[in-house]
Amino acid sequence: MRSIQMVDLIAQYEHIQSQIDQAVLNVVRSSQYINGPEVKAFRQELETYLGVKHVIPCANGTDALQIAMMGLGLKPGDEVITATFTFVATAEVIALLRLKPVLVDVDPHTFNIDPDAVRKAITPKTKAIVPVHLFGQAADMEAIMEIARTHQLHVIEDNAQALGANYTFKDGSEKKTGTIGTIGTTSFFPSKNLGCYGDGGAIFTNDDALADEMRMVVNHGMKKRYYHDRIGVNSRLDSIQAAILRCKLPYLDQYAAARNAAAAFYDAAFADIPQLTTPARSSSSTHVFHQYTLKTKGIDRSALQAFLTKKGIPSMVYYPVALHMQLAYKDSRYPEGNFAITEELCESVLSLPMHTELKEEQLSLITESVITFIEQNI
Repeated sequence: MRSIQMVDLIAQYEHIQSQIDQAVLNVVRSSQYINGPEVKAFRQELETYLGVKHVIPCANGTDALQIAMMGLGLKPGDEVITATFTFVATAEVIALLRLKPVLVDVDPHTFNIDPDAVRKAITPKTKAIVPVHLFGQAADMEAIMEIARTHQLHVIEDNAQALGANYTFKDGSEKKTGTIGTIGTTSFFPSKNLGCYGDGGAIFTNDDALADEMRMVVNHGMKKRYYHDRIGVNSRLDSIQAAILRCKLPYLDQYAAARNAAAAFYDAAFADIPQLTTPARSSSSTHVFHQYTLKTKGIDRSALQAFLTKKGIPSMVYYPVALHMQLAYKDSRYPEGNFAITEELCESVLSLPMHTELKEEQLSLITESVITFIEQNI
């Protein structure tokens, strides 16, 4: 049996090796490494896949969030609401731009931002909401968009973990995550569902004027070469990464199906284990399972991880420390105990291997090992 990885990028590459190798070689032979035809073609193909007017490629997912906020013209002191249970990049860019991060708790089932908590956090200084589509499914975007319309707020979707997921509104209409709010952002970090072989990111919007602003931001504030109309940054997706992403984009839905099959195997194996809560599924969103994250109860999570490691099975805790407990983001407004759901999640969640190449024998070993540990320790 092949060794188990949290994300098996080598096995995925082997299935499309000839396509990837040829695509990279074509870029090298063309020597058009920056903003070459591969970048333009990938942009157009991703626009078509998402059903969005504008995709703006950039250097990474963190840049995508920063560029979105710069494009919106947010000013120092403006408040931006986001979840405290997320990767640091979501709040990092808010702080870097001297905006004020306002942290709120999450839904205990989906782990996504709680719309009721968002409502309570709004002040006259609030300018934007950043819902994170955590672990592969959408936040409650219908509620969030209603809040945003009521209070005239921007919505920036952090879609780094849910690219390809579909959100269904109460009227039956459907949109891809990242295309619902004012702006959507994503990352193409190698382990993402659509990942390149380095860094990469993109921004999405249906707003023509906003797209023009963000295109200037990513390119030193230029619309015309050497004429700088605004403060910008240097954030570009290089042509080799774009070529790789072009190869992988046609497989994105197939990859999601493979992840769902693995998740279904996990779900069935753990269905009758009271010490484990399997991931909840939102009734309004498909799930693309960037992570398969369990909630543990009444067992020693660290001991379970150590047991799995001895069996050659990796696992991860996303995230062991909430944003409001991080030294860089400590704030008197958010004392320990302020966000009970997030703090409980930080103590209890555990993510198991999840990727497109998991085989049944690997899944059997993983699930049997978890169950064996629990049976030996209750």
